[in-house]
Amino acid sequence: HFELTPSPSLALAQHSLATELAPAITTLLNRAETHLDRLERREQALRAKAELQAGRLSQRPGAPSGRTTPGGRAGGAGGGGGSGGGEGGKEAKLRMLKQKKERLGYAVERLQLQSQQRQRQLRMSVSYAGQDFQ
Repeated sequence: HFELTPSPSLALAQHSLATELAPAITTLLNRAETHLDRLERREQALRAKAELQAGRLSQRPGAPSGRTTPGGRAGGAGGGGGSGGGEGGKEAKLRMLKQKKERLGYAVERLQLQSQQRQRQLRMSVSYAGQDFQ
C-alpha cells in the first residue's frame, strides 16, 4: 500500500533536508580538505627527507674515506684489516640506507595513492550531493 504525496510537500521535504544537511556537508568537506592538505604536507616532507637522504648517500662515499685514514695510521699492519672491516661496515650501512630509501619511496607512493583515492571520493560525494539537492 503506497500513498502519493503532493509535489509541493515533496519539494518542501527536499528543501528541508538540503538545509539540514548543507552545514554538515560543508563541515565534512572542510575536514576532508584539511586532511588532504595535511597529507600533501606530509608527502612533501617525505619527498624532501628522501631527497636529503639521497644527497647524503651520494656524498657518503667520499666522507668516510677521510675518517678511515687516521684509523689506518694508528693501526700499522692491523690498519689494512681495519680498513677492510670499515668497507664491510660501509657496505652494510649503504645497504641499510638504500632499503630505507626504498621504504620511504613506497610510503610516498602509498600516500599519493591515498590522496588520489580521497580526492576521488570527495569529488564523488560532492557530485552526488549536488545531484540530490537539485
